[in-house]
Amino acid sequence: MEGTERKNIFKKVLQVVLPLLLGVFILVYVYQDFNFQRVGEVLWGGMEYTWILLSLAFGVLANLFRGWRWKLALEPLNEYPKASHCAYAIFISYASNLVIPRVGEITRCGVLSKYDQVSFSKSLGTVVSERMIDTLCVVLITGVVLLLQMPMFATFFAETGTDLGCYTEVLISGHFYLIILCVLAAIMLVFFMIRNIALFAKLKGILQNVWQGAVALKDIRQKPLYLMCTVGIWVSYFLEFYLAFFAFEFSSHFGVSVGLVMFVVGTLAVIVPTPNGAGPWHFAIMTMLMLYGVGKEDAGIFALLVHGIQTFLLILLGIYGLLALSFINKTK
Repeated sequence: MEGTERKNIFKKVLQVVLPLLLGVFILVYVYQDFNFQRVGEVLWGGMEYTWILLSLAFGVLANLFRGWRWKLALEPLNEYPKASHCAYAIFISYASNLVIPRVGEITRCGVLSKYDQVSFSKSLGTVVSERMIDTLCVVLITGVVLLLQMPMFATFFAETGTDLGCYTEVLISGHFYLIILCVLAAIMLVFFMIRNIALFAKLKGILQNVWQGAVALKDIRQKPLYLMCTVGIWVSYFLEFYLAFFAFEFSSHFGVSVGLVMFVVGTLAVIVPTPNGAGPWHFAIMTMLMLYGVGKEDAGIFALLVHGIQTFLLILLGIYGLLALSFINKTK
């Protein structure tokens, strides 16, 4: 029994440590020989904070849309949580993901189970369907942008060492092996997520409820509103990223098409299981910025500051969600 317990503890530690180590390794690789003094100079005198605040407002709005959409998905299951609780649960889930990547999906279901007595298994099923919808959105956005900006993506693949037309260059490219590492990490994440959810469902005998939650999408009463929330989520995500361009002199001239290309590349990079995509996101965004003519140092500053500020927002929202839930439900 003690051996099993130690084994479980070891697995949980690995869930935290390995993503963190992967993110740190990629960050060290990307920022080697980087002049971090300039980051402080830009932070305290070279940024337009109005644009940063506006971009963060859309980051909050995306989470509110996500909470609203989740409430709509739960209604066909005769589960009626408060809209504010759904939003707070989303805030907490993203903050949780900073500690253990992708644990937020479980965390937010637990929040509604505790404060609104929503069936954990049914809400988990709606999260599964939500992930399917979001994956479809990413595929559609990526497909459209890929068709419109094919030459730039071809250049990106060549510059990162994934141009399969030059096998010798590929094999000696550090960027190529970095991408391989990220892909393997993403595959492992998907494997363990499916395995853990299946095992959890089997142990708790809730597989039927999970399935019921997953297919409840077809019974949503307000489908146009659900669609509006989905569009709102992804438009808000894009604006959160794109408006940050205008906070820096070296990126303020970029148009929407450039923003879409980098948004797609950054979104795909976040799939890699590191805290909030730290490392892979920096690598992808820096590479794209340099392809569009931004210097390596400026590209590194943009990636470091934008990612850091957005991560800080997730932490603040998570703390706010916890405090708000505790205060509103202090009698429970």
